[in-house]
Amino acid sequence: MVWRSRVHLLSTRVYGPKRRYEPQWTGGIRLAIGALPTPETLAALPGAGVTHIVNCRATHQTVLSQDLTAERALLGPANVVHAPMWDVHLPQPPRRWSRAALFAAGVIDRDPGAGVLVHCQHGRHRSAMVAYAVLRLLGHAPADAASLIRDHHPGARPLPTYTRSVEDWIAAGARPHGPLRTG
Repeated sequence: MVWRSRVHLLSTRVYGPKRRYEPQWTGGIRLAIGALPTPETLAALPGAGVTHIVNCRATHQTVLSQDLTAERALLGPANVVHAPMWDVHLPQPPRRWSRAALFAAGVIDRDPGAGVLVHCQHGRHRSAMVAYAVLRLLGHAPADAASLIRDHHPGARPLPTYTRSVEDWIAAGARPHGPLRTG
């Protein structure tokens, strides 16, 4: 496990977020959007109230930086899920992210002490899409969900194609697709 920690440290210095982006809570909802945690920011997450993580980075990215492994070592495999996506600006299929959105909404709904961080590489597109889906599942109207993200996460930019992916999924019954990628 030591080698994974070293890889995570080195790779996030080379292939990490362009700027340090601290996760910010979405109003009174224990949902945060953030960028790829570096070893320094990852260690601080539990103290900031983060109990669960949804990692929206593509599998190749997580293998390169070992961030998914580091997150699971910190919070436990059952508290970290993977929604593997590339940021392609095209519709995102629900099989990649729907179970993670359902997981995060369930955690927030069931546990008032839980704090869920949703992150991708820079905390802009993929994480904003999954956070939007979580807010929609928690009962927020489309405009309210988008407004909460814009108002509380200045770095997040929900893309219309990603928002449409969520709305199409909800219109189809918001059923889980694909495996829940934990442990």
